[in-house]
Amino acid sequence: MDFIRKNLIAIVALFAGLGVGLLYAYMINPVEWTNVPPDWMDPTYKKAFVDTTANLYSYSKNPQDVTNAFIGWSNAYADICAVEAQSPDPGMRARYNEMARVLGGQDCSAAGVTAPTPGETQPLPSGEEAEGGNGAITLLLLLILVVLGFGIVYVLMKRRSVMDDEGPSTYYDMPESGPISDEDINAVPLARFPSNYTYGRDNFDDSHSIENTNGDFLGECGIGIAESIGADSPKNVTAFEVWLFDKNDIRTVTKVIMSDHAYFDDALKAKLAPKGEPVLARENEVIVLETAALIINAEIKEMKYGEGGALPPQSYFETFTIELSAWAKHGGLSAEPDVQGRVDELLEY
Repeated sequence: MDFIRKNLIAIVALFAGLGVGLLYAYMINPVEWTNVPPDWMDPTYKKAFVDTTANLYSYSKNPQDVTNAFIGWSNAYADICAVEAQSPDPGMRARYNEMARVLGGQDCSAAGVTAPTPGETQPLPSGEEAEGGNGAITLLLLLILVVLGFGIVYVLMKRRSVMDDEGPSTYYDMPESGPISDEDINAVPLARFPSNYTYGRDNFDDSHSIENTNGDFLGECGIGIAESIGADSPKNVTAFEVWLFDKNDIRTVTKVIMSDHAYFDDALKAKLAPKGEPVLARENEVIVLETAALIINAEIKEMKYGEGGALPPQSYFETFTIELSAWAKHGGLSAEPDVQGRVDELLEY
Protein backbone atom coordinates (compact mmCIF):
# COMPACT_ATOMS: atom_id res chain seq x y z
CA MET A 1 0.00 0.00 0.00
CA ASP A 2 2.96 2.32 0.48
CA PHE A 3 3.58 2.12 -3.26
CA ILE A 4 0.01 3.22 -4.03
CA ARG A 5 0.23 6.13 -1.60
CA LYS A 6 3.56 7.29 -3.00
CA ASN A 7 2.39 7.01 -6.61
CA LEU A 8 -1.27 7.95 -6.14
CA ILE A 9 -1.01 11.03 -8.38
CA ALA A 10 0.51 9.01 -11.23
CA ILE A 11 -2.12 6.28 -10.93
CA VAL A 12 -5.00 8.78 -10.83
CA ALA A 13 -3.51 10.62 -13.82
CA LEU A 14 -3.29 7.33 -15.75
CA PHE A 15 -6.95 6.44 -15.26
CA ALA A 16 -8.08 10.05 -15.73
CA GLY A 17 -6.26 10.15 -19.06
CA LEU A 18 -7.89 6.90 -20.15
CA GLY A 19 -11.32 8.19 -19.12
CA VAL A 20 -10.91 11.51 -20.94
CA GLY A 21 -9.65 9.70 -24.03
CA LEU A 22 -12.67 7.38 -24.12
CA LEU A 23 -15.06 10.28 -23.45
CA TYR A 24 -13.57 12.27 -26.32
CA ALA A 25 -13.53 9.30 -28.70
CA TYR A 26 -17.08 8.09 -28.04
CA MET A 27 -19.01 11.17 -26.89
CA ILE A 28 -17.38 14.48 -27.86
CA ASN A 29 -15.89 13.55 -31.22
CA PRO A 30 -17.10 10.06 -32.12
CA VAL A 31 -16.20 8.25 -35.30
CA GLU A 32 -18.36 9.32 -38.24
CA TRP A 33 -19.06 6.67 -40.85
CA THR A 34 -19.19 7.64 -44.53
CA ASN A 35 -20.08 5.63 -47.63
CA VAL A 36 -21.59 2.86 -45.50
CA PRO A 37 -24.03 0.28 -46.95
CA PRO A 38 -27.79 1.14 -46.63
CA ASP A 39 -28.42 -1.66 -44.12
CA TRP A 40 -26.13 0.17 -41.63
CA MET A 41 -28.60 3.08 -41.45
CA ASP A 42 -30.76 3.94 -38.48
CA PRO A 43 -33.92 1.75 -38.45
CA THR A 44 -36.14 4.74 -39.27
CA TYR A 45 -34.13 5.61 -42.39
CA LYS A 46 -33.81 1.96 -43.30
CA LYS A 47 -37.66 1.60 -43.30
CA ALA A 48 -37.93 4.76 -45.39
CA PHE A 49 -35.50 3.25 -47.91
CA VAL A 50 -37.53 0.01 -48.06
CA ASP A 51 -40.80 1.99 -48.48
CA THR A 52 -39.34 4.11 -51.29
CA THR A 53 -38.07 1.05 -53.13
CA ALA A 54 -41.43 -0.72 -52.67
CA ASN A 55 -43.31 2.26 -54.14
CA LEU A 56 -40.84 2.45 -57.05
CA TYR A 57 -41.31 -1.25 -57.85
CA SER A 58 -45.11 -1.02 -57.64
CA TYR A 59 -44.92 1.67 -60.30
CA SER A 60 -42.19 0.28 -62.61
CA LYS A 61 -42.80 -3.45 -62.15
CA ASN A 62 -39.14 -3.89 -63.07
CA PRO A 63 -37.42 -6.49 -60.79
CA GLN A 64 -34.07 -4.98 -61.71
CA ASP A 65 -34.98 -1.86 -59.75
CA VAL A 66 -35.33 -3.96 -56.60
CA THR A 67 -32.10 -5.86 -57.27
CA ASN A 68 -30.16 -2.65 -57.88
CA ALA A 69 -31.60 -0.95 -54.80
CA PHE A 70 -30.43 -3.69 -52.42
CA ILE A 71 -26.91 -4.25 -53.83
CA GLY A 72 -24.51 -4.54 -50.89
CA TRP A 73 -27.34 -5.20 -48.41
CA SER A 74 -26.27 -8.03 -46.09
CA ASN A 75 -29.73 -9.64 -45.70
CA ALA A 76 -32.29 -7.59 -47.60
CA TYR A 77 -34.94 -10.34 -47.63
CA ALA A 78 -35.02 -10.59 -43.82
CA ASP A 79 -35.06 -6.82 -43.35
CA ILE A 80 -37.91 -6.37 -45.86
CA CYS A 81 -39.93 -9.06 -44.10
CA ALA A 82 -39.23 -7.46 -40.70
CA VAL A 83 -40.72 -4.20 -42.02
CA GLU A 84 -43.62 -6.13 -43.58
CA ALA A 85 -44.46 -7.85 -40.31
CA GLN A 86 -44.78 -4.49 -38.51
CA SER A 87 -46.77 -2.68 -41.22
CA PRO A 88 -50.52 -2.14 -40.54
CA ASP A 89 -51.18 -1.18 -44.19
CA PRO A 90 -52.28 -4.20 -46.31
CA GLY A 91 -51.34 -2.43 -49.52
CA MET A 92 -47.76 -1.79 -48.38
CA ARG A 93 -47.51 -5.34 -47.04
CA ALA A 94 -48.40 -6.61 -50.51
CA ARG A 95 -45.65 -4.47 -52.04
CA TYR A 96 -43.14 -5.74 -49.45
CA ASN A 97 -44.08 -9.32 -50.34
CA GLU A 98 -43.58 -8.61 -54.04
CA MET A 99 -40.04 -7.36 -53.32
CA ALA A 100 -39.40 -10.37 -51.08
CA ARG A 101 -40.34 -12.71 -53.96
CA VAL A 102 -37.91 -10.87 -56.24
CA LEU A 103 -35.02 -11.20 -53.79
CA GLY A 104 -35.82 -14.48 -52.04
CA GLY A 105 -38.15 -16.33 -54.41
CA GLN A 106 -40.98 -16.38 -51.87
CA ASP A 107 -43.08 -13.97 -49.88
CA CYS A 108 -42.57 -13.07 -46.24
CA SER A 109 -44.98 -15.70 -44.89
CA ALA A 110 -42.29 -18.29 -45.59
CA ALA A 111 -39.70 -16.30 -43.67
CA GLY A 112 -41.42 -16.98 -40.35
CA VAL A 113 -41.48 -13.29 -39.36
CA THR A 114 -44.77 -12.34 -37.73
CA ALA A 115 -46.21 -9.04 -36.64
CA PRO A 116 -45.46 -8.20 -33.02
CA THR A 117 -48.29 -8.50 -30.52
CA PRO A 118 -48.90 -5.69 -28.01
CA GLY A 119 -46.25 -5.68 -25.31
CA GLU A 120 -44.00 -8.06 -27.27
CA THR A 121 -40.41 -7.00 -27.90
CA GLN A 122 -39.49 -7.35 -31.56
CA PRO A 123 -35.87 -8.28 -32.46
CA LEU A 124 -33.85 -5.20 -33.32
CA PRO A 125 -33.03 -4.54 -36.96
CA SER A 126 -29.39 -4.64 -37.99
CA GLY A 127 -28.82 -0.90 -37.46
CA GLU A 128 -29.84 -1.10 -33.81
CA GLU A 129 -27.81 -4.27 -33.39
CA ALA A 130 -24.76 -2.35 -34.59
CA GLU A 131 -25.50 0.48 -32.17
CA GLY A 132 -25.87 -1.95 -29.28
CA GLY A 133 -22.72 -3.69 -30.39
CA ASN A 134 -20.79 -0.41 -30.18
CA GLY A 135 -22.02 0.09 -26.62
CA ALA A 136 -20.96 -3.42 -25.68
CA ILE A 137 -17.54 -2.86 -27.22
CA THR A 138 -17.17 0.38 -25.25
CA LEU A 139 -18.01 -1.36 -21.98
CA LEU A 140 -15.62 -4.19 -22.83
CA LEU A 141 -12.80 -1.71 -23.53
CA LEU A 142 -13.45 0.06 -20.23
CA LEU A 143 -13.39 -3.26 -18.39
CA ILE A 144 -10.12 -4.26 -20.08
CA LEU A 145 -8.53 -0.92 -19.20
CA VAL A 146 -9.59 -1.20 -15.56
CA VAL A 147 -8.26 -4.76 -15.30
CA LEU A 148 -5.05 -3.72 -17.06
CA GLY A 149 -4.60 -0.77 -14.69
CA PHE A 150 -5.01 -2.93 -11.60
CA GLY A 151 -2.68 -5.51 -13.16
CA ILE A 152 0.04 -2.89 -13.65
CA VAL A 153 -0.34 -1.67 -10.07
CA TYR A 154 -0.18 -5.26 -8.78
CA VAL A 155 2.95 -6.08 -10.77
CA LEU A 156 4.70 -2.89 -9.65
CA MET A 157 3.79 -3.56 -6.02
CA LYS A 158 4.98 -7.15 -6.33
CA ARG A 159 8.27 -6.04 -7.87
CA ARG A 160 8.72 -3.41 -5.16
CA SER A 161 8.05 -6.06 -2.50
CA VAL A 162 10.61 -8.43 -4.01
CA MET A 163 13.18 -5.65 -4.19
CA ASP A 164 12.52 -4.75 -0.56
CA ASP A 165 12.94 -8.39 0.48
CA GLU A 166 16.09 -9.01 -1.53
CA GLY A 167 17.83 -5.70 -0.79
CA PRO A 168 19.88 -3.73 -3.34
CA SER A 169 20.17 -5.50 -6.70
CA THR A 170 23.94 -4.93 -6.82
CA TYR A 171 24.50 -7.25 -3.88
CA TYR A 172 25.47 -10.90 -4.16
CA ASP A 173 25.50 -13.33 -1.24
CA MET A 174 27.06 -12.15 1.98
CA PRO A 175 30.52 -13.46 2.93
CA GLU A 176 30.16 -16.66 4.91
CA SER A 177 33.00 -16.14 7.40
CA GLY A 178 34.89 -13.32 9.04
CA PRO A 179 37.52 -11.37 7.11
CA ILE A 180 41.24 -11.93 7.05
CA SER A 181 42.62 -8.65 8.36
CA ASP A 182 45.84 -7.05 9.52
CA GLU A 183 44.00 -6.18 12.72
CA ASP A 184 41.99 -8.21 15.23
CA ILE A 185 38.64 -6.50 14.73
CA ASN A 186 34.95 -7.23 14.40
CA ALA A 187 33.43 -6.48 11.02
CA VAL A 188 30.00 -6.45 9.40
CA PRO A 189 29.66 -8.47 6.16
CA LEU A 190 28.41 -6.39 3.24
CA ALA A 191 28.64 -8.18 -0.10
CA ARG A 192 30.50 -10.64 -2.28
CA PHE A 193 31.41 -9.85 -5.90
CA PRO A 194 32.74 -12.47 -8.35
CA SER A 195 34.77 -11.44 -11.40
CA ASN A 196 35.82 -13.62 -14.32
CA TYR A 197 38.48 -12.93 -16.92
CA THR A 198 38.94 -15.02 -20.06
CA TYR A 199 41.56 -14.59 -22.74
CA GLY A 200 40.47 -12.01 -25.30
CA ARG A 201 38.51 -9.83 -22.90
CA ASP A 202 40.75 -6.83 -23.45
CA ASN A 203 38.33 -4.40 -21.76
CA PHE A 204 38.22 -6.38 -18.51
CA ASP A 205 37.56 -3.84 -15.76
CA ASP A 206 34.99 -4.87 -13.14
CA SER A 207 33.99 -2.37 -10.47
CA HIS A 208 31.36 -2.66 -7.74
CA SER A 209 29.68 -0.18 -5.45
CA ILE A 210 29.88 -1.05 -1.75
CA GLU A 211 26.77 -0.17 0.24
CA ASN A 212 25.34 -1.10 3.61
CA THR A 213 21.94 -2.73 4.06
CA ASN A 214 20.31 0.73 4.15
CA GLY A 215 21.70 1.54 0.70
CA ASP A 216 24.24 4.07 2.00
CA PHE A 217 27.31 4.38 -0.20
CA LEU A 218 30.50 3.32 1.58
CA GLY A 219 32.99 2.96 -1.25
CA GLU A 220 33.96 0.94 -4.32
CA CYS A 221 36.14 -2.00 -5.21
CA GLY A 222 37.19 -3.69 -8.40
CA ILE A 223 39.76 -5.42 -10.57
CA GLY A 224 41.19 -4.63 -13.98
CA ILE A 225 44.13 -5.28 -16.29
CA ALA A 226 47.40 -3.82 -15.00
CA GLU A 227 49.88 -5.00 -17.63
CA SER A 228 50.15 -7.14 -20.74
CA ILE A 229 53.21 -8.44 -22.60
CA GLY A 230 53.96 -9.03 -26.24
CA ALA A 231 52.45 -7.23 -29.18
CA ASP A 232 49.75 -9.75 -29.94
CA SER A 233 46.07 -8.95 -30.06
CA PRO A 234 44.17 -9.99 -27.95
CA LYS A 235 46.28 -8.84 -25.02
CA ASN A 236 48.49 -11.27 -23.17
CA VAL A 237 47.59 -10.17 -19.63
CA THR A 238 50.42 -10.75 -17.21
CA ALA A 239 49.12 -8.74 -14.21
CA PHE A 240 45.86 -7.52 -12.71
CA GLU A 241 45.30 -4.70 -10.26
CA VAL A 242 42.73 -5.10 -7.49
CA TRP A 243 41.70 -1.94 -5.67
CA LEU A 244 39.57 -0.57 -2.86
CA PHE A 245 38.21 2.97 -2.45
CA ASP A 246 36.80 4.05 0.90
CA LYS A 247 34.78 7.26 1.13
CA ASN A 248 36.22 7.72 4.63
CA ASP A 249 39.80 7.49 3.36
CA ILE A 250 41.58 9.73 0.88
CA ARG A 251 43.65 6.82 -0.43
CA THR A 252 42.73 4.10 -2.90
CA VAL A 253 44.46 0.91 -1.83
CA THR A 254 45.77 -1.12 -4.77
CA LYS A 255 47.61 -4.42 -5.10
CA VAL A 256 49.01 -5.94 -8.27
CA ILE A 257 48.41 -9.63 -8.86
CA MET A 258 51.25 -10.88 -11.08
CA SER A 259 51.85 -13.98 -13.12
CA ASP A 260 54.78 -16.20 -12.15
CA HIS A 261 56.87 -14.72 -14.97
CA ALA A 262 56.06 -11.09 -14.06
CA TYR A 263 56.64 -11.60 -10.34
CA PHE A 264 60.16 -12.94 -10.84
CA ASP A 265 61.09 -10.53 -13.64
CA ASP A 266 62.85 -7.65 -11.85
CA ALA A 267 62.37 -5.15 -14.65
CA LEU A 268 58.65 -5.85 -15.01
CA LYS A 269 58.19 -5.91 -11.26
CA ALA A 270 59.89 -2.51 -10.93
CA LYS A 271 57.68 -1.12 -13.71
CA LEU A 272 54.52 -2.19 -11.88
CA ALA A 273 55.71 -1.14 -8.38
CA PRO A 274 54.12 2.36 -8.53
CA LYS A 275 50.72 0.80 -9.13
CA GLY A 276 50.67 -1.12 -5.87
CA GLU A 277 52.10 -3.88 -3.74
CA PRO A 278 53.02 -6.93 -5.86
CA VAL A 279 51.36 -10.27 -5.13
CA LEU A 280 52.15 -13.61 -6.78
CA ALA A 281 49.02 -15.13 -8.33
CA ARG A 282 48.20 -18.52 -6.77
CA GLU A 283 44.93 -20.41 -6.56
CA ASN A 284 43.10 -20.00 -3.22
CA GLU A 285 45.37 -17.06 -2.34
CA VAL A 286 43.50 -14.41 -0.32
CA ILE A 287 44.66 -10.83 -0.91
CA VAL A 288 43.75 -8.35 1.81
CA LEU A 289 42.96 -4.71 1.10
CA GLU A 290 42.13 -2.56 4.09
CA THR A 291 41.20 1.09 4.61
CA ALA A 292 39.91 3.17 7.49
CA ALA A 293 36.43 1.63 7.42
CA LEU A 294 36.45 -1.22 4.91
CA ILE A 295 38.10 -4.60 4.36
CA ILE A 296 38.27 -6.51 1.08
CA ASN A 297 39.36 -10.14 0.84
CA ALA A 298 40.14 -10.92 -2.80
CA GLU A 299 40.31 -14.69 -3.15
CA ILE A 300 41.69 -16.23 -6.35
CA LYS A 301 39.23 -19.02 -7.04
CA GLU A 302 40.71 -20.36 -10.26
CA MET A 303 43.44 -19.47 -12.73
CA LYS A 304 45.05 -20.95 -15.78
CA TYR A 305 48.07 -19.79 -17.75
CA GLY A 306 48.12 -19.57 -21.52
CA GLU A 307 50.34 -21.99 -23.38
CA GLY A 308 52.22 -21.98 -26.65
CA GLY A 309 53.59 -19.17 -28.75
CA ALA A 310 56.83 -17.26 -28.34
CA LEU A 311 56.06 -15.92 -24.85
CA PRO A 312 57.73 -17.37 -21.74
CA PRO A 313 55.87 -20.08 -19.80
CA GLN A 314 53.42 -18.95 -17.11
CA SER A 315 53.65 -15.40 -18.38
CA TYR A 316 50.02 -14.62 -19.26
CA PHE A 317 46.59 -15.73 -18.11
CA GLU A 318 44.14 -17.82 -20.11
CA THR A 319 41.45 -17.62 -17.41
CA PHE A 320 41.31 -15.89 -14.04
CA THR A 321 38.46 -16.01 -11.51
CA ILE A 322 38.51 -13.93 -8.34
CA GLU A 323 35.94 -13.10 -5.68
CA LEU A 324 35.92 -9.83 -3.74
CA SER A 325 34.29 -10.05 -0.30
CA ALA A 326 33.56 -6.79 1.50
CA TRP A 327 33.21 -6.02 5.21
CA ALA A 328 32.70 -2.81 7.14
CA LYS A 329 34.63 -2.27 10.33
CA HIS A 330 32.53 -1.55 13.39
CA GLY A 331 32.50 2.19 13.92
CA GLY A 332 33.45 2.82 10.32
CA LEU A 333 29.93 2.68 8.87
CA SER A 334 29.26 6.32 9.60
CA ALA A 335 32.65 7.66 10.57
CA GLU A 336 33.79 10.98 9.16
CA PRO A 337 36.76 10.86 6.75
CA ASP A 338 40.08 11.02 8.61
CA VAL A 339 41.54 13.52 6.18
CA GLN A 340 43.97 15.18 8.60
CA GLY A 341 45.32 11.83 9.77
CA ARG A 342 46.02 10.74 6.21
CA VAL A 343 47.66 14.07 5.37
CA ASP A 344 49.96 13.71 8.41
CA GLU A 345 50.80 10.21 7.32
CA LEU A 346 51.72 11.37 3.81
CA LEU A 347 53.85 14.22 5.18
CA GLU A 348 55.75 11.82 7.41
CA TYR A 349 56.37 9.62 4.39
